[in-house]
Amino acid sequence: MRTQAMNKLEFGRVIEIVKGYAGTYLGVRHAEGLQPLTDIAVIEKRLSETKEAAALLAKGGHPPLPSLEGMETLMALLGTGYVMSEQDFGFMAQFARSCEQLRQYMASKRGDAPIVAAYGSAMHDLKPLRETIEACVDKGRIVDTASSELYKIRKKLRAVEEKLQKRLETMLTRYADILQERVVSQRNGRYVLPVKKEYRKKLPGTVLDESSSGQTVFVEPSESAGLQYELSELRAEEAREESRVLALLTGEVETYAYELGVNVEAVGHFDFLFAKAKWGVAIGGTSPELNNVGLIDLRQARHPLLPVTPVPLDIRLGDGYRALLVTGPNTGGKTVSLKTVGLLTLMAQSGLLIPAAEGSKLSVFRTVEVDIGDGQSLDSSLSTFSSHLRNVIDILGHAGSSTLVLLDELATGTDPGEGVGLSIAVLEELYRRGSTLMATTHFNEIKEYARVTEGFRNARMAFDENTLSPLYRLDMGEAGNSYAFVIAAKLGIGPSIIDRARAIADALKGGATPQVPRRNAEQPKEGYRPKDERYAKRGARPAKKETVQPGDWSVGDVVFIPYLRKPGVVYRLADEKGDLIVQVQKEKLKINHKRVRKYIDRKELYPGEDYDMSIVFDTVENRKKRHLMSKRHVEGVAIEQTSED
Repeated sequence: MRTQAMNKLEFGRVIEIVKGYAGTYLGVRHAEGLQPLTDIAVIEKRLSETKEAAALLAKGGHPPLPSLEGMETLMALLGTGYVMSEQDFGFMAQFARSCEQLRQYMASKRGDAPIVAAYGSAMHDLKPLRETIEACVDKGRIVDTASSELYKIRKKLRAVEEKLQKRLETMLTRYADILQERVVSQRNGRYVLPVKKEYRKKLPGTVLDESSSGQTVFVEPSESAGLQYELSELRAEEAREESRVLALLTGEVETYAYELGVNVEAVGHFDFLFAKAKWGVAIGGTSPELNNVGLIDLRQARHPLLPVTPVPLDIRLGDGYRALLVTGPNTGGKTVSLKTVGLLTLMAQSGLLIPAAEGSKLSVFRTVEVDIGDGQSLDSSLSTFSSHLRNVIDILGHAGSSTLVLLDELATGTDPGEGVGLSIAVLEELYRRGSTLMATTHFNEIKEYARVTEGFRNARMAFDENTLSPLYRLDMGEAGNSYAFVIAAKLGIGPSIIDRARAIADALKGGATPQVPRRNAEQPKEGYRPKDERYAKRGARPAKKETVQPGDWSVGDVVFIPYLRKPGVVYRLADEKGDLIVQVQKEKLKINHKRVRKYIDRKELYPGEDYDMSIVFDTVENRKKRHLMSKRHVEGVAIEQTSED
């Protein structure tokens, strides 16, 4: 199976859910590698064992699965020269004990779950290894009887410790006056007495430490020094003997490396198997009947990843036809029906139970190809149509006789006529290759094609026109309506618009061009007022929007600059590039003549005058004069033009 199709069907979420039910590192690892299979015999075996495990759980069974705590590291270190610690042997003994319990449990379930129980019988008996470990290590400590030499050393140790303890207790009584408190302490594994600093010289011995306040010194008495040295030597001998015992015990474990490996893998498989079964029980899953002839017959099927409990679907495909066209309104469940078929197919081929009624059938496909979702991307400059087209091209490159193809929203994102033609051609090609098809569409031409073409069939998502709500029921054998007019009317579109829309739709269906009603020219729209009347109130009329050439400008013309939303006065005529110098308030800006509009000709502002306007701009007196003369006109035009823009 290709990753792209599994991602679109959200198979990754299925893997994450199964991982959540696993309790061991191997169970999680198996779940991460969950993939749809294509061998029908292997798939049937996987489904059978999952079904058996789910049945055990449904009856209240709780298999005693070992936790595998510490086992991953230990199995990797076996045979490398690593000497296991007391804690490591504790993990190993617990694993061996749990394996015995699991084998016994599976043996007792042989009649109810023969396939699952067979994995238990394949596990090795680790009881001899467990007994060997427990004879040497108990509760994280090597026992005295682990070796005869260790037994002798520890016996001597206890005797010396007892003798030393008695001598120190005698000294506590004898030197009670100089001691900070009557207690025997230890410093660096040596026994010491807490002496007041001022009486340090009254107790013969060696100072090994001092309190933080400096008021107490910890002295190793000379009387006990010989016994302490003897005790240290015995402890060193004990450590050497313990290391030898651990090394021998590690060697014993390594002789069981194969048996341990088999049992660890079996526990991981059991964990993964019961993780699948736990989710199967949670979703009310069943094991479908499998075939390899393209037959899909889902009964009361539900999509397992929806946040709410979905309405069950009955979907049939492949019995006398290999292509199913699903129609119906938006939000009616068409896409969900596609995803349900695709995801349940992937789940079944992965050995997972599916949320459907008993008796459901699914075909085993070599590949599942999917085009679901918009997929348009601004980053890659892909439109909706381009995205769909790329997916279709990719599907055509892989589809064959053992392929399930799921196509959502055929003929969208481009010209309807061309899109319909292209969609039908693609459907024909996929059908010719022997693929099993399921697609959704809103277009009547594709519905009609499916109705009259052998091997194709329509189905519709049921819709309640009274409540304006989808029923999420797939009715086989009939094309559905998109209910655009019903939904529009319920949402508040006026009856006149709905009636007009129906008339246009009927005309288009008949191949005619809908007649466009014309408004009577003698009856202007209600509330309409000519522009001249509106501008007359302000005492100014906007200049007609005509194409103005660079030579049509004169110095002193009043212009309006749309992108600045401000008026200005032509200061210098256009150069060879058509750039004017326009004075806007106190600034002179270079603006191309195409980016300004003429509103007031200089002759209207300065009637009867005929002189060089550049002189006007060079004198403050005349600038003020012209400003006062034109202020009312310019502001009126600017305000009116702003409202128009």
